[in-house]
Amino acid sequence: MYFAITEALTNAAKHGHAGSVSVTLARVDGTVRGEITDDGRGGAAEGRGSGLRGMRQRIEAVDGTLRMHSPPGGPTVITVECPCAS
Repeated sequence: MYFAITEALTNAAKHGHAGSVSVTLARVDGTVRGEITDDGRGGAAEGRGSGLRGMRQRIEAVDGTLRMHSPPGGPTVITVECPCAS
């Protein structure tokens, strides 16, 4: 979760030219959910570079999921969920 969030923050600043980013974390039914929302230019896609692909691989390696919504013009919302044992 940490690496996915830090990668999303880096991408928001570097590629999305975001002015602000919010990160929320919640524990829901044995799962920890992180949602990263930025006000950048949007249009993020996994096929354009290794950052988003790497985020997905890290999350899926711990049986988690990653969803992204990033229409052109923004905003970008990335939601990651991972099992949480405690």
